[in-house]
Amino acid sequence: MLMTTNEPDPAAVGGGMTEREAAALYRLMTWLSPSFPVGAFSYSSGIEWAVEAGDISDAASLRDWLAAILTDGSGFCDGVLLAHSHRAAAEQDAAALKQIAELAAALVPSRERQLETTTQGRAFIEIARTAWNSPGLDDSIAACDGPIVYPVAVGLVSAAHGIPLAPSLHAFLHAVVSNWISAGSRLIPLGQTDSQRVLAALEGDVAATAARAATASLDDLGSATFRADLASLRHETQYTRLFRS
Repeated sequence: MLMTTNEPDPAAVGGGMTEREAAALYRLMTWLSPSFPVGAFSYSSGIEWAVEAGDISDAASLRDWLAAILTDGSGFCDGVLLAHSHRAAAEQDAAALKQIAELAAALVPSRERQLETTTQGRAFIEIARTAWNSPGLDDSIAACDGPIVYPVAVGLVSAAHGIPLAPSLHAFLHAVVSNWISAGSRLIPLGQTDSQRVLAALEGDVAATAARAATASLDDLGSATFRADLASLRHETQYTRLFRS
């Protein structure tokens, strides 16, 4: 269940969801669906260069590449930043929010990746606030006092709506992986069935990364996916491009 309440809810007793749980699930599914207009379809996170360079050529190599950046690269780091921003927003800790937002922006390894994550973060907050404004969200945004990257934005908005960290993290990582696969499927290309097989193969990695990120400290931030970072840098000068990163 996404939410719990002090009073038993008839729906929950009958095996269903409480009203608050249903609302939390509905919002997470909306905010992190491919149709939510944050422009995720425009970005490949360096995958486009990796395909041109021959690092990714089929479903198996795409799966291996994504597993690496999910567990040992930007996926894990973004999860940690989401977790810490969620907790700080829930506790209304303005000083911590400012520190996390600044750190998150400073850790971005390339100009294109900076454009990607800050543009998505800004769009996520603006659209979510317009459609589902929540008391306290404006204060959390103001506390960041600068650019807000995508995972921090998701953490702030989820906390403002009382959505627990665990499902927020899991849904975020699922959305990120799904977008990576969508980019890969167009670039390699892959059929729909192979794309879903890659997503299924990464199910355990998403769950494990979410669990690690939920308990990690900011000192645990770090990555070892140098080839992926290089791909993000090289994409800036790639001769022909379908994606913005």
